[in-house]
Amino acid sequence: MTDCIFCKIIAGEIPSYQIYEDDDVLAFLDITQTTKGHTLVVPKKHIRNVLEMSAEDAATLFAKIPKIAAHITQTLGASGMNILQNNETIAGQTVFHAHVHLIPRYRKDDGFTASFTEHELDLKALQSTLTTP
Repeated sequence: MTDCIFCKIIAGEIPSYQIYEDDDVLAFLDITQTTKGHTLVVPKKHIRNVLEMSAEDAATLFAKIPKIAAHITQTLGASGMNILQNNETIAGQTVFHAHVHLIPRYRKDDGFTASFTEHELDLKALQSTLTTP
């Protein structure tokens, strides 16, 4: 895709600080650095987001996450890590090339919040839409 910033980073047209690369995946530091070491892991193949991924593409991308996350955590001395993935504008996706955020955590008051609001569970509606593969 010619106008995708991540495709341009993958192609080497835009510089990035890369921390991992193989035939299928590239991991590089996010320019915003929510916390020190905030990294994006992207498939080299242009895919809009997880909602459009095949099972094989998802397996390829997500299989790399533990190794990259452990490397970042150990190298930077983080106490934990948030792993975040947004799909579509409503969920906070701003670059429409699938990517996973690895956000190292050093202390609770680092300015990043990953909190949830409770809502009533509609189990019946969910059960009627899920199917076993």
